[in-house]
Amino acid sequence: MSAAARLADLAGRWGLSEEQHAALARVLEVLEQDPLAPSPVSASSVAVDVHVADSLSALALDCVANAAAIADLGAGAGFPGVPLAIALPRARVALVESVRRKADFIDRLCATAGAANAAAVWARAEDWPAGRGAHDLVTARALAPLAVLCEYAAPLLVIDGSLVAWKGSIGPAEAAAAERAAPLLGLAFDRVVRSEPYPGSVAHHLHVFRKVAPTPAGFPRRPGVARKRPLGGAA
Repeated sequence: MSAAARLADLAGRWGLSEEQHAALARVLEVLEQDPLAPSPVSASSVAVDVHVADSLSALALDCVANAAAIADLGAGAGFPGVPLAIALPRARVALVESVRRKADFIDRLCATAGAANAAAVWARAEDWPAGRGAHDLVTARALAPLAVLCEYAAPLLVIDGSLVAWKGSIGPAEAAAAERAAPLLGLAFDRVVRSEPYPGSVAHHLHVFRKVAPTPAGFPRRPGVARKRPLGGAA
């Protein structure tokens, strides 16, 4: 199936309008044509699945489909944040990226795609005071171990907000570390959803945590500490 046909299939699956379909097509064009695109997967024939389908797969979760304020951490080349912004035009999406050239690319991508509700935030997740307590959804794809993601996300969430983390297969040590860390941050493990964003995809999972209590003062710790000394122990 061609990239165009595959994208049309995705637009139909998720009930996207012609305008949203066209915006996603522009995302793929920019990714393929911009020599500064910060992704090893840039060909539309592959990126339509690896990036777009994978990003949109989270729309199956109510906490994603109904989100109003989203922070996408470690946004990289703009996934999943930009496709979600296009699919959820009423949501405000902050794509948090600490590398300036990647943040600049995200802004170019948003401008070309017409995703006016999305913008890059050039910052580390631990060092973004303006984002604290301002989001009902935090997303992260292939960024860090789950316990570390919990520490990054918890301070940014409102009560009843959710963290959704895209992961492949994880070991029992990583899962256990996250379950120990979550309550220390005001989070509770919710569920793991097996995702199949495209035919033949394997080991795709969405890990969901919900914020059930205020995050204690002192979190997140200063930049770098969450990775060096993860709550809940090493994964």
